[in-house]
Amino acid sequence: MDITAEISAIQTRIANITGAPPDDMVSPEAARGFAAHVASALHPGTQYAPGAPEGGVAAGGLATAPSGPAPVAPEQIDALVGQNAGTWNVDPALVKAIIANESGFNANATSPVGAQGLMQLMPETAKSLGVSDSYDPAQNVAGGTRYLKGLLDRFNGDVRLAVAAYNAGPGAVQKYGDVPPYAETQNYVQNVLGSYEKYRAR
Repeated sequence: MDITAEISAIQTRIANITGAPPDDMVSPEAARGFAAHVASALHPGTQYAPGAPEGGVAAGGLATAPSGPAPVAPEQIDALVGQNAGTWNVDPALVKAIIANESGFNANATSPVGAQGLMQLMPETAKSLGVSDSYDPAQNVAGGTRYLKGLLDRFNGDVRLAVAAYNAGPGAVQKYGDVPPYAETQNYVQNVLGSYEKYRAR
């Protein structure tokens, strides 16, 4: 059912009955927003993207959140970061910068390639780290921080290279002896280091 068309038809009938001018009608944008609101009420597992193209849904269709925990409170994420950063001797500001750029602090985030959770662990990586549920914030941050520590050790504490390896893989960093010449990785490193400085200053 096209809810926008239904609303438009109802508005036209009301205008014919009341003689109200067309200017009083709801705009198509508002109608689409209302349609998205109704759709999300009917299908709670869908996420409405306000800036998405016609229909108000992210490109590729409905973005269905995987079954997982409810949104995690910022103070809970801070506690998990602090605990695991202390355990693995990693700067908590760096862990937080990775989370901010990987998932935007969304514990239910899933990337198009299948990376999962707050620190966007790939299933194989998660398994190697002993993470059985990447959507569990406690397991995800523990595994992700441990992985980050391994990268820092591998690249002699060079934060820039460790961050590049987090995105492109340690093999690519090893191959080039620097941040790989991939636009995505170079932008990622710049963004994470910018977030890192911001969190360190707090």
